[in-house]
Amino acid sequence: MPQTQIACPRCRQMIPANVEQLFDVTADPQAKQRLLSGQSNHARCQYCGYQGRLATPVVYHDNEKELLLTFFPSELALPVNEQERMIGPLIKQVMERLPAEKRKGYLLKPQANLTYESMIETILGKDGVTPEMLKSQQERMGFVERLIQVTSKDVRSELIKQNSAIIDEQFFALFSRIAQSAMNSGQEQMARALIDIQTQLLEETAYGRQLKESVGELEAAQQELQDAGQSLNREKLLDFVTASKTDARVRAYVSLARAGMDYTFFELLTERINKASNDEKTRLEGIREKLLGFVADMDKQLEARYKQAQDFVEALLVAPDIEKAVTANLEKFTQDAVDIAQQLLKQATEKNEYERMGKLQKMIQVLQTASAPPEIAIIEQLIQLPDAATVEQALEQNPDIVTQGLLDTLTGLATQMESQPDNPEAKAMGEKLSEIYKIALKLSMKKNMG
Repeated sequence: MPQTQIACPRCRQMIPANVEQLFDVTADPQAKQRLLSGQSNHARCQYCGYQGRLATPVVYHDNEKELLLTFFPSELALPVNEQERMIGPLIKQVMERLPAEKRKGYLLKPQANLTYESMIETILGKDGVTPEMLKSQQERMGFVERLIQVTSKDVRSELIKQNSAIIDEQFFALFSRIAQSAMNSGQEQMARALIDIQTQLLEETAYGRQLKESVGELEAAQQELQDAGQSLNREKLLDFVTASKTDARVRAYVSLARAGMDYTFFELLTERINKASNDEKTRLEGIREKLLGFVADMDKQLEARYKQAQDFVEALLVAPDIEKAVTANLEKFTQDAVDIAQQLLKQATEKNEYERMGKLQKMIQVLQTASAPPEIAIIEQLIQLPDAATVEQALEQNPDIVTQGLLDTLTGLATQMESQPDNPEAKAMGEKLSEIYKIALKLSMKKNMG
């Protein structure tokens, strides 16, 4: 999200901030995270040290949960008709984005919130977050703020001891989001301070040491799998798992090689258990029980990730201009979202859903164009030229595009085409690519010789 220059509420110096008034989760699933994490509408002044939430009107929308919330800061002291004039266009934008079949009665009755906190409680309440859970989160947030304000490592150590009960997985997840937000918004000094605090937390807390161990085990497991290379199969993977000395190592193998832990894998493990005796049998049974638990946990995480990715893709599909919507959200596309788009295209093709197919095809085309190396675009233009003389002329007029990367890409593509001898189209394309390669190589050698 682009930053805006605003006047610091305290010293009036111009500072960068992420100002956002419309959080439409239906159109942009990431909007909710930006709101809840404080990534948007939060100022931090490098001149006077001020930090706090900006007094900005907010509209929040979630069609699935039938939520349309508004918040207008009381400190702006504007009359109701002026508030409606400012918020009205945001609500209109929400309605225009929705297809007719998703426009429901709740859109006609936006819920006004007198405080920012009540709006957040309403949003979280729909997710099953109780006031007690919210209070716990606020305690963690307050603790993070105190850690940031303290500059002495010894004082920070004492704070860590006093608050050890709340330094858990949720705390580290919150801390990580805050650090990521600082880096994304260009607050380098704050990001460095947070890294120092995180290092201390990893060393001085029970959960931190456990987390540090997990990272070490993950790196070791990854190295073993890489070293196995082509010889890695289910039996080899089972050898690695059963030789693990810690639960963290077993969990690491699950996170790295979940695809290999299928029905056949567990059959092999059961065979080993049946052949083992006494203590070894008990040990292997314990590993199997832990494995099943870790696999179930990972599958739940993957399901949640894919659900989020699917919601994101589906939200873009309702946009009137799919290419524009995808281009505007390129940074938010994860590999999960790309995989989901390809799966949805396959399903739409099988069901002959032509309108949906067209939108998904446009989405994937935009993604492919955005992710393709620049050499691909150059080659696509060169292929369209009528003959070798025109190709040579084009390259001579643009000598800067004749790079080693272009030569390597041409070689790779030509090899791919030549690997399909029974395909006449591929054969013709391979010959064309080889011809372009020879011309580019000649010009490259000429350029290198001066």
